[in-house]
Amino acid sequence: MSYIRFQDVSKSFGGNTVLDCAGFSIEQGEICGFIGRNGSGKTVIFKLMTGLLLPDSGTILFKDENLNAGHRFIESMGVMIETPGFIPHYSGMKNLKILNSLSSSPVQTGDIRSLMERLGLDPKNRRPVRTYSLGMRQKLGIIQAVMNKPELLILDEPMNSLDTESVENVRNLFSELNKGGTTIVLASHIAEDIESLCTRKFVIDGCKVIEK
Repeated sequence: MSYIRFQDVSKSFGGNTVLDCAGFSIEQGEICGFIGRNGSGKTVIFKLMTGLLLPDSGTILFKDENLNAGHRFIESMGVMIETPGFIPHYSGMKNLKILNSLSSSPVQTGDIRSLMERLGLDPKNRRPVRTYSLGMRQKLGIIQAVMNKPELLILDEPMNSLDTESVENVRNLFSELNKGGTTIVLASHIAEDIESLCTRKFVIDGCKVIEK
């Protein structure tokens, strides 16, 4: 039984085909990387996987259950797709505490503080998120995705706008989460992210998904 399986999945927008009968599978406990040029369909695949989009045809299975039926969502899932969205006039810590309170598996505030400090953000800093740099917002987005210890973590270009030290810290964090049982699916234009982290790699080319 595959953890996640795409079977003959197709998706088009306004007559522009992004995926055409694409198929692949991901096993539980893997770190899988997706590679492709801009506009190739990486983000579309991730949105289909999370249930934010529905396929035009084909089936998406999670543990052999059809996610398309009744528009089901995977329950224990952390997601970072495109630019993270936060309440701009609240601090980073306040944003994370609000998101944590909405989770079905909330963690202790101390756990959130530890993650912020680990990635170089000050949990005591009350400056509003609207004043954050791109790198700071990216770190906050990573923390919101991982803080509730999800079973599945889906990350679209998580290293964007991060400096060298932060990239290394984030890679180490992802490796630790994976060793703890989290399945990770990520896309990155940085080849070293894919090579250093991923147990399997997929290339999106010609509306198909090919294992590299």
